[in-house]
Amino acid sequence: MNPRVEKILKLPVYQRVIILCVFLLLIVGGFVYLVYMPKLDEYRGLQDRNRSLATKLEEDRRIARNLPKFKAEYEKMQGQLEAALTQLPNKKEIPTLLTNIASLAKENGLDVLSFRPAGESVKGFYAEVPVSLRLMGSFHELVLFFQDVGDLSRIVNVNNVTISQPKTSGGETTIQVNCTATTFRFVEGG
Repeated sequence: MNPRVEKILKLPVYQRVIILCVFLLLIVGGFVYLVYMPKLDEYRGLQDRNRSLATKLEEDRRIARNLPKFKAEYEKMQGQLEAALTQLPNKKEIPTLLTNIASLAKENGLDVLSFRPAGESVKGFYAEVPVSLRLMGSFHELVLFFQDVGDLSRIVNVNNVTISQPKTSGGETTIQVNCTATTFRFVEGG
């Protein structure tokens, strides 16, 4: 037999028990340090991940339960966007809208003396498109024109209204009106 083992076997029992206990403590300590502690850390990490996934799952389930409500809200917002876009035309529709304003003036009996579109100015998600107008007609025709412009489905502001050169002929008074009709258009990505 190995002389070291024989030397240990000749020791008294209490010393052999102590050596055995120290040897077992080294084995248990090595197991705890090298195997158990890394697995315990991994286990805690998996528990944390499990809790976060459970929280996310509950959040997703809550959203899924409210999905019809979210879809209805989305549809409502789409409708509001479409309604807003009818009031804010895109660039292609601006010439048609300006032509409509000029034809409204003529339909209400006003003479269009001047119609000058000015350069548009971008203001974030929309752009202002002003048009300088000089019109001639009666006050009643002017009021009807302003009312028709207000009834358009598009947003059109009439401002800077100046009335001048009243003339009476044949019992009817005509006036010359200078004003600015400003319409707005939607700017993509603004």
